[in-house]
Amino acid sequence: MSVKMKFISKATAAVFGSALLLSAGPASAQINSVDALLQDIRQNAAKVQQENQAREQRFRQQANQQTSLLSQAQGELAQLERRAAEVERSFASNRSQIDRLEVQLRAAQGDFGEVFGLARSKAGEFKALLDSSLITAEYPKRTNVLGRIAESKALPSAEELDLIWQTMLQEIKGQREIKEFTAPVANIADGAEQSVTRVGPFSIFTSDNAQFLSYKKADAEAGENAPLLTALPKQPGGQISSAAQSVASAGAGELVYAPLDPTRGELLKSFERVPSFKERHWVQGGNIGKFIIIMAFLGVLFGIFNIIRLFFAKTAINGQKRKAQPSKSNALGRVMMAYEGAQNKDAETVELKLDEAILRESPKFEFGLNILKLLAGVAPLLGLLGTVTGMIQTFQAMMIYGTGDPQLMAGGISVALVTTMLGLYAAIPLLVLHSFCASMARSIQGTLEEQSAGIVARHVETRGLGTGSSIA
Repeated sequence: MSVKMKFISKATAAVFGSALLLSAGPASAQINSVDALLQDIRQNAAKVQQENQAREQRFRQQANQQTSLLSQAQGELAQLERRAAEVERSFASNRSQIDRLEVQLRAAQGDFGEVFGLARSKAGEFKALLDSSLITAEYPKRTNVLGRIAESKALPSAEELDLIWQTMLQEIKGQREIKEFTAPVANIADGAEQSVTRVGPFSIFTSDNAQFLSYKKADAEAGENAPLLTALPKQPGGQISSAAQSVASAGAGELVYAPLDPTRGELLKSFERVPSFKERHWVQGGNIGKFIIIMAFLGVLFGIFNIIRLFFAKTAINGQKRKAQPSKSNALGRVMMAYEGAQNKDAETVELKLDEAILRESPKFEFGLNILKLLAGVAPLLGLLGTVTGMIQTFQAMMIYGTGDPQLMAGGISVALVTTMLGLYAAIPLLVLHSFCASMARSIQGTLEEQSAGIVARHVETRGLGTGSSIA
């Protein structure tokens, strides 16, 4: 092959490869000659050139748009800057005018300026006092005028000045009143109106069920119509609630005790931190306290069961004493039946038989006494164990956190004291029950021994007289 033919072959291969890379025609198009291939390449090149020109034209249009937007934004910025400068000049002019007017106002007020300044000051102080007063729950909007007087720079009117001393008199009058009125309560019936009773500025509670309420001053964010009263999450109960109920149900002129909180609600709120009976004994005592309570409960039930059992046994024995015919349903009857089986024997044999019968009956009466005695002895020991455990917890808290916060040590001290108390609570009734059960058991045993001695005596008497009659 000549050099010319090699060159044509390489050129053809290059063109063919370029056609494969640049061809955007359909896959079904077939190229049968070099001319067709060159024509296809020219068409693709022209198409690509057209696309590039269209893309370039779009870029230029977008650049023109961006330039237009930039010019528009710069114009708006310049306009705003001019507006800001005008506003600043207007503000400075107004500020200087206000200063001149204030000077003129002070000059026009003269000596009255001090008087009105004092009125504004006292109005602000009195508003702060009334905002924290419980009487404001009855008159929730009475401090609005005082607020306007305190914040206004203008001279208050005569009516506004009169409202200051009228509100003072209203506060003084309300401090000596026990009054019933309606007011919304935040956490009762979704803030609906409730009938409440106010005892001066000291305490307030619902008139229906004597549920104590707490007062909070109006919050600007909550709105003017937001409820000022909220029911305490934890009611004090006891004599305090009884006194509130007496006041709520008292008639006109009736003299009753009323609950007074000199701290104006803070003392009643402190009842939220007072633990209930369950919290004090079940929660604060820890696991040891719970075990003592369960043990004491089961021990008391067992002791009461023993007392009932011994009572019925003693009643049955007393009933058997009035009957000549023995019965298997009671201990004395079974002892008498033991005698009937040995009544033909000599006196010593009869006595031994009766002693044997009594010994068989005695464990039934002494059943559970050792258990009660054991529980009564273990209860204070468990309390002592809880005391030691609680003190260890307290010392660990002191070692880790120091002694700066007493609440960190309160948990251990609570376990120490509550478990000791629970141990004594459990030991005392268990000891009483044990003593009572033991006394009843000894009484029944004494009755059996007494009746047994009587049976032996009558048996000896009957054998001595030579008669074989039975026991009457």
